Amino acid sequence: MTTPTTPSTPPNPPARGRRRAPSRMERAAGRAAALQRPRVLLALLLLLALTCVMLLDGYLRAEVGGDQRVRTGAPAGDVPDEVLDGGPILSFPGGQATTVSVPDKTIVLTFDDGPDPTWTPQVLEILEKYDVPGTFFLVGSMVSRHPGIVRDMVEQGNEVGVHTFTHVDLSYQSQARVTREIEQTQLALAGAAGITTTLFRAPYSSQTDAIDNYSWPVYESLGEDGYTSVFVDTDSDDWKRPGVSKIVEWATPEDGEGASVLFHDAGGERSQTIEALPKYIEKMKAKGYTFTTVSGAMADQQPTGAGPAGGAPGTTGSGDSLQAAHHAATGATLYEGKALVAAVAVAEWTVPALSVGLVIVGVAVMGRFAMMLVLARRHHRQRNRRRFSWGPPVTGPVSVIVPAYNEKECIEATLRSLARSTHPIEIVVVDDGSTDGTAEIAESLGLPGVRVVRQANAGKPAALNNGVRHARYDIVVMMDGDTVFEPDTVRHLVQPLADPSVGAVAGNAKVGNRRTLIGAWQHIEYVMGFNLDRRMYDLLRCMPTIPGAIGAFRREAVLQVGGMSHDTLAEDTDITIALHRAGWRVVYEEHARAWTEAPGSLGQLWSQRYRWSYGTMQALWKHRRCLTDKGPSGRFGRVGMPLVVLFQVVTPVFAPLIDVFTVYSMVFVDFRAALIAWLAVLAVQLVCAAYAFRLDRERYRYLLMMPLQQLAYRQMMYLVLIHSCVTALTGGRLRWQKLKRTGEVGAPAGTTGTGTG
Repeated sequence: MTTPTTPSTPPNPPARGRRRAPSRMERAAGRAAALQRPRVLLALLLLLALTCVMLLDGYLRAEVGGDQRVRTGAPAGDVPDEVLDGGPILSFPGGQATTVSVPDKTIVLTFDDGPDPTWTPQVLEILEKYDVPGTFFLVGSMVSRHPGIVRDMVEQGNEVGVHTFTHVDLSYQSQARVTREIEQTQLALAGAAGITTTLFRAPYSSQTDAIDNYSWPVYESLGEDGYTSVFVDTDSDDWKRPGVSKIVEWATPEDGEGASVLFHDAGGERSQTIEALPKYIEKMKAKGYTFTTVSGAMADQQPTGAGPAGGAPGTTGSGDSLQAAHHAATGATLYEGKALVAAVAVAEWTVPALSVGLVIVGVAVMGRFAMMLVLARRHHRQRNRRRFSWGPPVTGPVSVIVPAYNEKECIEATLRSLARSTHPIEIVVVDDGSTDGTAEIAESLGLPGVRVVRQANAGKPAALNNGVRHARYDIVVMMDGDTVFEPDTVRHLVQPLADPSVGAVAGNAKVGNRRTLIGAWQHIEYVMGFNLDRRMYDLLRCMPTIPGAIGAFRREAVLQVGGMSHDTLAEDTDITIALHRAGWRVVYEEHARAWTEAPGSLGQLWSQRYRWSYGTMQALWKHRRCLTDKGPSGRFGRVGMPLVVLFQVVTPVFAPLIDVFTVYSMVFVDFRAALIAWLAVLAVQLVCAAYAFRLDRERYRYLLMMPLQQLAYRQMMYLVLIHSCVTALTGGRLRWQKLKRTGEVGAPAGTTGTGTG
């Protein structure tokens, strides 16, 4: 039987050779797609920014590259003897290697590995108290993280030098890496204090006897660039924490001799250094020593030539070639340095905040898993007890509404599966302006009890409402035009409606095209993510969504809440929440199975999930006032709304933190520990998935796809949700998008039954 509700005739085919003008819906879809592109880019830019922040923070904290090698015992035959035996200050004026010793009765206090937020300010306080200058060889990554300390250091009159950016042994590094280590540290100094420096000290090479054939080319190259390399005569070895008296003793030069002395203001626990430093300064002053900087020592002492770089001794270097260690940063160096410091400041704030978020998300995720397992088990045991009953069996006929728009590939399988129903039904096919002959196919099948209602294209909610108006019975079952029911599906689905408090029932939607990789991933998601959730929400009496593929409703309840609404793209979520607010109970029936065709490509999957997630946000916002609803009808607002927001919006949006921090930890912290932690989380998910598969009596073999799903599929779902959030926050609108169907989901094998009108 065909019941036309609005005068509508199929459009005439375009004349051969003429290009068909795009339809109104096609033009609208094109405009919507154009509007979405900037939001996709914005979402991707946000992810890129987060990734850059994490990489920058890891680079600063973990010395990216993980090169902890320190060269010892290497030959030094290529190093001039005058350098090995010369003073602790090495420069290359005029291309000649020249060493300078510290004048007698003079101390050059040098500090390595800073700045440190705990110890360096205490060192500066001591130096200021005793009016003593210091020369600090700074690690660039530390400078960029603590620029204020460096600024105070320079303003106090101290000198600073380069100690590389990540504290690596440069003798193992390429020329490009050496250049990068120096330039990045100079940028950090420019951003922190507005200066650059000509002083340099290599890590792990405090004395000239540490120069070898591998490191000598580094010093030569830096010398050609105008750098002065600074070594020490006396090492306090304070990093060994030998005790205050030993530190003072080891830092004291022979009587009357000048010395470049090494302390550390970072790199570990430095309380002994802080205690020893005042005692050392007082002791040396009592002996008549004065304190100066490296530049001061160079100005007071005539250098001794060691000949051309890497060659034989030559003439003595000129004092005119010596220049102040600090230079004002200008131009690009200054602005790039400020940008580096600003970026690090963002990373320093962002990463700890994300770490806190990670803990919260981790607790929420683990809590959700625990809640799902406990409540799903309880739900299954409760609903499968022998004596469990909703009331007198529902045996009366029901109306099945099938909205269809261009479903020629699927409509026959859908209707034939309904014709085998063991429960009496009428089938109302609402053709929503199809242009592919869907309505004609439905009519040509000649199946009993099938009515085709035509309407001009108005969208799925309008088609469902039209179907409800034409339904003859008090119970209506709604399904998609690409879905296949088992013979007993309708009978199982309507039984909970024997309870007069139940207004709607969610069925068990299953992926029918699960033989592909994408289908298998969605199959896991449906069984674990959707159906396990529905068991939990059912028991808590706050079911958020009746799936569009399979749901049963009291016609009275649907009409009471105004039918399906066009306000959101998730009309199923919208009406489910509306039913809760109207005082109806919504339950889940696990035995009512429907087989639906899931998207077969990543593009279609993105479109579907984007619409789902954005539509869910729209529905939650539309019903935000349910948070203040009172009485039984306010249960969804008190329980369901917070859980849905937490588990379906907030947690998934921040869930990528788990993966981001896993990669971050693998690269910058501890690969083995991070891998074990990730595998532990995966194991918990596998346990939940295996239990969900057991409840649904599914084959466990699909769980072999789960690790790959976590690596690839889940990341896509994160991007979809983030994209939806960006769209929502920027006030965008999204139109319904029709997915391409193949019709590969047919009636389940082995099902039988007779049609009932």
